[in-house]
Amino acid sequence: MNALPTPSRTRPAPGRRPLLVLGAATVAVVLLVGTIVLLNKRPLERIGYFADWNVANRGYTVERLRQSGAPEHLTRLMWAFGDIDPQGSCHIPRDSHDQPWELYQRRYQAHESVSGEADDYEQELAGSLNQLRQLRELHSGLGASLSLGGWNWSVHFSTAARTEESRRAFVTSCLDLWLRGNLPVRGEEPQGGDGVAAGVFDGIDLDWEWPGGQGNPANVEHPDDPAAFTLLVAEFRRQMDELSAETGREYVLSVSLPGGAQHAEAYEPEIFDHVDFATVQGYDFSGPWNEHTAHHSNLYLPGDDGGSNSVDQAVQRYLDLGADADRLVMGIPAFGRGWQGVPGAENGRHQAAEAPADDDYDGPTRSFTDLEAMDGRRFLDEEAGSYWVYDGDEWWTYDNPEVIALKGDYVLERGLAGMMVWNLDMDADGALVRAMDDALG
Repeated sequence: MNALPTPSRTRPAPGRRPLLVLGAATVAVVLLVGTIVLLNKRPLERIGYFADWNVANRGYTVERLRQSGAPEHLTRLMWAFGDIDPQGSCHIPRDSHDQPWELYQRRYQAHESVSGEADDYEQELAGSLNQLRQLRELHSGLGASLSLGGWNWSVHFSTAARTEESRRAFVTSCLDLWLRGNLPVRGEEPQGGDGVAAGVFDGIDLDWEWPGGQGNPANVEHPDDPAAFTLLVAEFRRQMDELSAETGREYVLSVSLPGGAQHAEAYEPEIFDHVDFATVQGYDFSGPWNEHTAHHSNLYLPGDDGGSNSVDQAVQRYLDLGADADRLVMGIPAFGRGWQGVPGAENGRHQAAEAPADDDYDGPTRSFTDLEAMDGRRFLDEEAGSYWVYDGDEWWTYDNPEVIALKGDYVLERGLAGMMVWNLDMDADGALVRAMDDALG
């Protein structure tokens, strides 16, 4: 038995309103209903993750994102990531890339700024958050969510979610920091203060990796984590609705869900009663932990593929759990995974490799932009919805625009909520984002 209480399931589904049919004539009724359905249908999500550490590590600023043309094809930006302190509160840590400085204290020069104007030393908000504010002013339809956790910063999620009191305090701290925009004043810098970043974000994304365990070895874990996660989602929804009533603004709540079968077993169907949508990670089905080459983001799993998972299987697990299709957003990668020392049989697919491939991005991963620039022979498997390049003895699996088109057809056919890409700096010219937009158009 679950020792934690069950949250209420009475909240109406976001974006759904009752249809009023007026008129006597059958034709008029049909036309009216059709019109109302079209008006009430939520637009398909086109979401991109922005990894804020790459502002410092790779020089990928919000202005670089603007120059790529991607924002005009997106409905929402997911800002990765927000951290949780050991006491279970949202905070901005001084980490390896000095997140406070990069987020809201760094003064941008005119040539690197979205507005084309240099920051003033004394302005209350500078850094990437001010750049994001400027970007959203250029693109009024672009939402922005702060994503909490991720692989490295989910360490104290369990502590925050453990009790009713801790959940309430945690959510309050997150909304104060990220939605109300109450930023701490640090050192001698003039940036920060109550409300200085209000309106930069209009959503919160919960990326606890993972409440069922099998996450970062440093994570605090507790047997009640899956049930506590459901209650935490409900508490976020409650407080965000209260904030909406206070400000008159709408706030978007989402969760990030794993694509793996064992990870997915931890989730409870009640979470879908409280979120506007959930993203499903449709990648990392294979990687350096595999001795044989295998696709890491294939749409389907044909009988002879040799893999163990697929996007279709990942999506179906959550449909079977009770999620409505129009709450699930398919995640796609802007990166590939590779191996070296790969024999040429079957053009390198399903072959025993000597080792994971080397690359300077993140171990055996390579960005979509760099993969498209590689030499070698390229192959598309339309049945599996997968793509690969075989260059010398290196074999890389990734999604190209042809695969994105196949996945877009799947989203439309299954009535899903849209698509999401991780992450935008790996798609430097916005080619995948444009392909995603075209596929859903």
